[in-house]
Amino acid sequence: MSLAFLLTTLVVVATPGTGVVYTLAAGLSRGWRASVVAAFGCTLGIVPHMVAAITGVAALLHASATAFQVLKYAGVAYLLWMAWATLRDREAIAVERDAAPVSAGRVVVRAVLINVLNPKLTIFFFAFLPQFVPSGESGALLRMLVLSGVFMLATFVVFAAYGVLAASVRRHVIGRPGVMAWLRRSFAGSFVLLGAKLATTNA
Repeated sequence: MSLAFLLTTLVVVATPGTGVVYTLAAGLSRGWRASVVAAFGCTLGIVPHMVAAITGVAALLHASATAFQVLKYAGVAYLLWMAWATLRDREAIAVERDAAPVSAGRVVVRAVLINVLNPKLTIFFFAFLPQFVPSGESGALLRMLVLSGVFMLATFVVFAAYGVLAASVRRHVIGRPGVMAWLRRSFAGSFVLLGAKLATTNA
């Protein structure tokens, strides 16, 4: 386990993206437990990309412009839907003392979809992991699994930390409609900007 791998992983994971935004929203709206569940869901969303990279499906996405574009725009559409739902549903980010509980399953499913519909994550695994697995090394598959596991663990820890920090300021915005309206617009805008960024990226 090289220091370069650990540092690069932390930089990539800590950089705000769709998963971070969703986890922050969960922490603000439902508290630290919901944020940890969201972080867990985002981490689960990495598994398909890891499997794709290890089995070679990522190579197909990398080589096929059509396959990459289809997955990319599915991700863009989902992010835009999340933006619309955040603006439309006042309970999407509703900070209340007695907020109605949202099932953990619903939080996890949304979190998983956010990361599954992100083709850049597959390309990241395809281009990033092989750099730390010497060609011809025996046990290369096991090494890739271990490195992927470290990446997933870092994702969960960092995302959960973001969410718990957001939950810690929850009480400061309870009962402030103006603040909540601003937060809803900010998160919706973040999803739109992230969708636009994804739409303009190339494989």
